[in-house]
Amino acid sequence: MPTSTGRYNENLRTEVRHSRSGSSFVTDAPVDNNGKGEAFSPTDLVAAALGSCMATIMGIWAEKNDVDLSGLHWEITKHMSSNTPRRIVAIDVHMEWPGAHTATDEQKHKLKKAALTCPVAQSLHPDIQQNISFNF
Repeated sequence: MPTSTGRYNENLRTEVRHSRSGSSFVTDAPVDNNGKGEAFSPTDLVAAALGSCMATIMGIWAEKNDVDLSGLHWEITKHMSSNTPRRIVAIDVHMEWPGAHTATDEQKHKLKKAALTCPVAQSLHPDIQQNISFNF
């Protein structure tokens, strides 16, 4: 079974469906690349996947070690090349965890290490700069 399926819906818009759950989302080309910017662009999804994957891996570690990650949130900024080929050149991830005061320094260190070794971070090309900051 495929992981997902997709179709082109005209006007630089696609629809992607997750095979197992049936959930779907729409993508749109960004404004700076002939689109309307009314939905995530494919490169936005790559950048968003980094933050989401980091949080997921942190969550797995936290659940195994009885650490409450309530309130964890993040911001992503994607940077595109200004020349050709058009590509992601950097992704900034800023993680905030208001509940960090409940964790030891060792737990915080291990959570950060887990985040930095998430599968998406390990899958991105080394030419894509990953600027990761943690506010905890």
